[in-house]
Amino acid sequence: MPEERDPHHHHACHYDGARYDDLNHRKYPQEADVVIVGAGTAGGIMAYELAKVGLRVVVIEAGPFWNPQSDFASDELTMKHLGWQDTRLVDGQNPLKLGKNNSGRGVGGGSVHWTGVYLPFHESDFRMKTVEGVGADWPFGYDELAPFYRYIEKEIAVSGPKKFPWGTFNGPFPYPEREPISANAEMFRIGCERLGIRSVVTPLAINSAPFDGRPPCINRGFCNEGCMPNAKYSSLVHHVPKAIGYGAEFLTDCMVTQVELDERGRAKSVIFTHEGVEYRQRGRVIVLASFAIETPRLLLNSKTTGHPDGLCNSSGTVGKYLMPHSSHDVYARFEQEIRLYKGTPVMATTQDFYETQLDRGFIRGYTLHAHGARPVAMSTGLARDAGVWGRRLRESMLDFNHYGRLTMVGEVLPDENNRVTLAEEVDEYGMPMAHVTFSYGENDLKLIDHAVEQMKSILKAAGGEPEFVVSDTAHLMGGTRMGADPEDSVVNGWCQAHDVPNLFICSAAVFPTSGSGNPTATVMALAARTSKHMIEELKKQTI
Repeated sequence: MPEERDPHHHHACHYDGARYDDLNHRKYPQEADVVIVGAGTAGGIMAYELAKVGLRVVVIEAGPFWNPQSDFASDELTMKHLGWQDTRLVDGQNPLKLGKNNSGRGVGGGSVHWTGVYLPFHESDFRMKTVEGVGADWPFGYDELAPFYRYIEKEIAVSGPKKFPWGTFNGPFPYPEREPISANAEMFRIGCERLGIRSVVTPLAINSAPFDGRPPCINRGFCNEGCMPNAKYSSLVHHVPKAIGYGAEFLTDCMVTQVELDERGRAKSVIFTHEGVEYRQRGRVIVLASFAIETPRLLLNSKTTGHPDGLCNSSGTVGKYLMPHSSHDVYARFEQEIRLYKGTPVMATTQDFYETQLDRGFIRGYTLHAHGARPVAMSTGLARDAGVWGRRLRESMLDFNHYGRLTMVGEVLPDENNRVTLAEEVDEYGMPMAHVTFSYGENDLKLIDHAVEQMKSILKAAGGEPEFVVSDTAHLMGGTRMGADPEDSVVNGWCQAHDVPNLFICSAAVFPTSGSGNPTATVMALAARTSKHMIEELKKQTI
């Protein structure tokens, strides 16, 4: 019999009406229709869409099944466990800082600690090679993804302005924009207005009014630490419960270490480890919906005699073209109090610098956000990345309430030398650790310098005095990019592996370019589009 429901106890096996500590009661022990690796944003959406039409879905997640009421706390340090903290080796001229600001661990993945910013990509993001002559084109254009952006916006009640002045979609968003905005966001909008820069209240996957049994935001400000009231969208509180209601099964605290093929070269199962015991889960279709580091790591670790360089790697591109967003912060001191900790972190945005302007001396662009911060995050950034120590650090933090902060989301061009490989060192599962190499290119650095100067100008125009620049990155993408040509890409435009027809990869790992804005809206739309295609192909029995 299923154990009695206990909201404060984590179980390993979850499906409708049943939760078990062990894996001896799995719902589909012989075979599922679709096995999804990763219960983050894309995995949760796909589980919902596929289970809704009656498919037998199993989702396998490395981390636990969080309970917001018992596992989330209003404390920066306590909530570090929401991020993937496993050791990864980094090098290159600009080694990436990997941890909470990247992938999540546990059901919901990164969607439990994102800021909720929902920004569709622009048309130009899909045609970089054609327009700019560098990078790569996506195998489809904006128009292909547009209906799925609109579908997701309604599905999760994105709040935003009636008029959005950039890109192809000009609004309105389904739910009204958030109000009141934070003092930091108000400061940003005043600075922009004085400089003739357009700004809007940021489109957010955070309720501005009650929706689907979840309350509106009450401005606690702990979006990056998980949202205890559940006002912020995450797959944990939205798509995953609905998927379970439609029959999907979630196996948690289960680390997938290998994808297996059958004698015909088709994916047949994944191997995963739970509490030191190895299991297999078979599926007609396998979906890798994990992060831009773990996806290539898993493929490279699944090499066989027929795939000596790793699974799906006949093009030699698995692990390559890894892209973060440059995400530098600028802090300025104001005479009046700003109180960066108050309210939703990102509540005002401009995309006036999104598209290429050749007179700037670089291609592509960036988005600027007013971005709140909490004391530990600010002091850590100052000490680690801005070289502020000792008395100056202490005195600056005593003035914490007087600082405002802006953040950039800068496009980084794809470069095959930025990549994930397997390290010689192995982890607790006996799996080689990820080795991540990253260096900025000349164009990336020029773009960062321009954005930092713009942020300083906005802060000055608002009455502040810029003091600190903190270098950072966010939003890893690429590593198993999509493309029309199997010679230089891993999956096709339907996220289907060129080499293994019943293996799909659906996450930011398939992005050929990084765009100049936050990527989660595109991950969501891509997951909905891939699900629709997969359902049609399964009905036709072509996969």
